Amino acid sequence: MRYTDTRLLDALASAYVLGTLEGGARRRFERLQRDRVDVRALVAQWEQRLGQLALSVPARQPSANLWRAIEARTRPAAQHKASTSRWPAWLRPAGFGFGGVVAGVIAASALFLSAPGLFITNDQLAMRSGERLPQSYVGVLTDAQGQGRLLVSSLRHGKTLTLKVLGTAPLTSALGSDERLVLWALPADGVPFAIGTVPASGTQVSALPDTSEKLLSKVSRLVVTRERTATPSAPSAEVVLSGSCAKLW
Repeated sequence: MRYTDTRLLDALASAYVLGTLEGGARRRFERLQRDRVDVRALVAQWEQRLGQLALSVPARQPSANLWRAIEARTRPAAQHKASTSRWPAWLRPAGFGFGGVVAGVIAASALFLSAPGLFITNDQLAMRSGERLPQSYVGVLTDAQGQGRLLVSSLRHGKTLTLKVLGTAPLTSALGSDERLVLWALPADGVPFAIGTVPASGTQVSALPDTSEKLLSKVSRLVVTRERTATPSAPSAEVVLSGSCAKLW
C-alpha cells in the first residue's frame, strides 16, 4: 500500500488514536509514524481533538458487576475457585508479591509527578488538564467576501504545517492550467517568504524548513496569491485569500 492519499492517512491516524486500528495494520502505521513527520503531525492533531472530547465526558464509577464480568473473562474458572486471596489476580502477577506491585506503582507515580515531561510534553499535560490547547500558530484566511476558506495551523515548535480548505467549493476552480495558489508569510518588518502551495480541497500536511517558532514568530499576516511561476520570489498583486497569523499561548 502506498501512503500518499491524505484522506487515507487522516482516517488511519484517527483510528489509531481511537484505538480501533488493530493487528498488522496498527503495527504498519506505527512504523510509518517513525519514518514520516507528516504522519506524526496527523496523530498529534487527532490526539488534540479527541483529548478535548475526553475532557468533556464526566467520570463514571464502574459497577461491581462490571468488575466481576471482567474477572470472569480474564481468569479461568478453576483459578478463580482456587484463589483464596482477597486481592484480584491482576494485583498478584507471577514472580512478584503484592508488596512489589505497590512499590512499583508508588515509584512510577512519584516519577510521573516529579517529572511528567518524561512521559508527555508540557503542552499535552496542559491540554489533558483542560488548561489550554497546545501552543500553536494559527491563521484563518478569508476571501474577498469575508468567507473563511483556509485554515493554517502549526505547533509552535513543530516542523510541519497543516492546510485545511474550508467549504465545499475547491479553491482552484478559477485557476488556469499554468497557475497555482501559493501561501505567503508577511513579517511585520521583513521580506515576505513563500511557505508552500495550497491544495484545491481537503487537508494537506507539509514539512517546514525549520520550526514554526523560528519561521512565524514575527509574522503578522498570511496571504494566498495566484502565481504563474513554479518558484515565485515575491507575492503577486493577485491576492486570493488573506488573514492574520495568531499565536495561541
